[in-house]
Amino acid sequence: MSQTDFILTPELQQAVAGFFERIPFNRVLGIQLGEMSTDKVVMHLPMKDELIGNFVHGILHGGVISSLLDVVGGAMALIGAFERHQHLSTAERMTRLSKLGTIDLRIDYLRPGRGRHFTATAVLLRSGNKVAVVRSELHADDGTLVAVGTGTYLCG
Repeated sequence: MSQTDFILTPELQQAVAGFFERIPFNRVLGIQLGEMSTDKVVMHLPMKDELIGNFVHGILHGGVISSLLDVVGGAMALIGAFERHQHLSTAERMTRLSKLGTIDLRIDYLRPGRGRHFTATAVLLRSGNKVAVVRSELHADDGTLVAVGTGTYLCG
């Protein structure tokens, strides 16, 4: 079965959602899980005062941007690793993949994070036996591309 034939079942989607929703930092930031598929992960972040980095201009903090792109990238890496573990139950898959971690993350900040709502998307560039590489983007509510990221994740 190739990656394109792999189906992200509702059970697996719930497992991924539960995994990321249980991370306290994700809740503090207010990250909301949107779309999940084998092709793409989408997450949303409503702006709130606690996330402002430049108080004069009211723009999103760079650390929040980096964190959001890391979280969406990690979710995509996790989904990309599922294919190798199809023979396992969902619980066994999640136990094996619970060691998911970021090896490297590069963020290019392209424009100030202005807006009331932000959307992060991630796509898998490569998923190997131990490592996955993911490309992510952050857009403001008006469609402005705010930042792009490339993350390398330990996932095996």
